[in-house]
Amino acid sequence: MRLGVLDVGSNTVHLLVVDAHRGAHPTPMSSEKSVLRLAEQLDAEGQLSKAGADRLVRAVAATKASAARLGCEDLMAFATSAVREAGNSAEVLERVRAETGVDLKVLSGEDEARYTFLAVRRWYGWSAGRLLCLDIGGGSLELASGVDEEPDEAFSVPLGAGRLTRTRFRHDPPTRQEINETTEWLDDQLAPVAKKLRRVGSPDRVVATSKTFRTLARLTGAAPSSAGPRARRVLTHAGLRQLIGFVSRMSAADLAELEGVSASRAHQLVAGALVAEATMRALSLGELEICPWALREGVILRRLDHTDGADQDTPATRTRRSGDTGRTGRHGARWS
Repeated sequence: MRLGVLDVGSNTVHLLVVDAHRGAHPTPMSSEKSVLRLAEQLDAEGQLSKAGADRLVRAVAATKASAARLGCEDLMAFATSAVREAGNSAEVLERVRAETGVDLKVLSGEDEARYTFLAVRRWYGWSAGRLLCLDIGGGSLELASGVDEEPDEAFSVPLGAGRLTRTRFRHDPPTRQEINETTEWLDDQLAPVAKKLRRVGSPDRVVATSKTFRTLARLTGAAPSSAGPRARRVLTHAGLRQLIGFVSRMSAADLAELEGVSASRAHQLVAGALVAEATMRALSLGELEICPWALREGVILRRLDHTDGADQDTPATRTRRSGDTGRTGRHGARWS
């Protein structure tokens, strides 16, 4: 079965196409991205502008056409924080549905954390013990910890790299005052979440996903993407602190020239690095591993669970049938 996942994020629209077979890991076939920067299209009242909605409709239509061209039998489409937080999200979603035929689901922040955690668990397996999973997106930071396929705790906080760039920085590069004030503010924002995560127990393995963490790891010496997904990549707190001292003095144009930094995300690299460093410091983390699987893979895996695993009587499937997994977001995000 060939599945497609259409992910509308704060910064990009991403189509991932995989071959999915019963009992096997999904095999990536194609990956296409286009820059959208949807969060920048929210007006002062928090409404997605007409221009932003127009761009979204065009992007979804183009991605649907690509999925059809690639032979997808099923297309799962979802959006995250930029659409989730728009005051006119219901109207925008209806327009997307009417003009493209795509039923774009909106994931809650907790949904994002849970799907991502599932992907990380499947990548590392049960031997990884208690996992702590971190993911920095454009609009939010997701954190989850647990010993099963369902995390014991899952959080989403509005500390995305794009959001902080827009709301905390007025200069390019940011001033020293902006850096210091943002660092102190992040400490205050993360303290209650860190306290709750410490209560569930110390992790055996700390894992990060997302483009932001991959880029930060690459800039501190991790293997390039050409080394393949199985290459072990880590990000250390010490290395990250040194990197911040370097990149915080560079303009977005200069950052875009660094190896591994995409032009579309260069402007939010400093904010992403500050969020990563503050999170590691709040949770007393000296090092974390980079996982190649994240939210999109989690969505695919959950879909395959519902399709192929309903007849299996295991603790994991019993948990899923109980309704604790695949929780429905504000706009009914669930694949079954």
